[in-house]
Amino acid sequence: MTVSIVILNWNGEKYLQQFLPVLIDNTQLTDVEIVVADNGSTDNSIQWIESNFPSVRTIPFDKNYGFAAGYNKALSQIDAEYYVLLNSDVEVSANWLEPLIDYMNQHKEVAACQPKILSFTNRNQFEHAGAAGGFIDKYGFPFCRGRVFGEVELDKGQHNNTIDIFWATGACFMIRSEIFKKVGGLDDAFFAHMEEIDLCWRLKNRGYRIVCIPKSAVYHVGGGTLNTEHPYKTYLNFRNNLLMLYKNLPNATLKKTLNYRFWFDYLAALQMFITGKPKNAMSVIKARNDFKNSMSQFAPKRKDNLLHAIVMNHPEIFQQSIVFSYYLKRKNKFDKIFKTL
Repeated sequence: MTVSIVILNWNGEKYLQQFLPVLIDNTQLTDVEIVVADNGSTDNSIQWIESNFPSVRTIPFDKNYGFAAGYNKALSQIDAEYYVLLNSDVEVSANWLEPLIDYMNQHKEVAACQPKILSFTNRNQFEHAGAAGGFIDKYGFPFCRGRVFGEVELDKGQHNNTIDIFWATGACFMIRSEIFKKVGGLDDAFFAHMEEIDLCWRLKNRGYRIVCIPKSAVYHVGGGTLNTEHPYKTYLNFRNNLLMLYKNLPNATLKKTLNYRFWFDYLAALQMFITGKPKNAMSVIKARNDFKNSMSQFAPKRKDNLLHAIVMNHPEIFQQSIVFSYYLKRKNKFDKIFKTL
């Protein structure tokens, strides 16, 4: 099999009913399979697939293993040259897959790529989770070409060029299966959120390229499992972001970066308290405490990542603070931040 498109589902029957038929209609290629791995859903997801689309392979799990471990378990059972990780709440467009396959076939040094991610509800606007490719700043805060914090750009063709990016979104990205396995896949301990950035950071440190190919476009609903205000989502984002920094930063910058993050994170918690989100604020504090208590468990992973790293300085890392650039300098668009790209 050349390509396996793998949807990790958890109680997403309504999204499967809405988007799986579109995926099948727009993916009429030979040597491409569609797989739905189910994270212990309690709805009728699997029964609906088997009744309506028996050609779609299903991999049922006994419980919800989360995004990271769920995909790792599923992909370990799939033999293909390329994996495409696709959220259940994504509508693909016609001929969405061909540009990704063609580019990967022609550029062997590219480990992973993503299409342009547009909003399903506002189709002329980028979507928060990935937009036209992911970047981070020197303190680990992620942003996208087309989205800085909560400010999302209209798609006017300004980001239609294929470029190298720092991370590809878990909403929809293609990766070479051999490389996915070689670098250890997603980190099970993350459960969900930031795991794709952590994976991409490992890829970048080992000298691989990651690109966004806007010739391919998909439409993402977003927030299908946890909404942006959910305290558990806040917890996972802050904890996993700190773990990602610890696992991948070089020795020369780790301590200084974590010291800066101490102040950034507690300022974020204070802002949440002031704006009436005390549970989210407590999630930030819990995330920091759990990160501190788990550092020793992640020390072997850090050691292995640094051992295999051949490139540590990446032009896709913004060497300033995106927080200061956005809130103090009012640089609210990608092109105002990364003028050289």
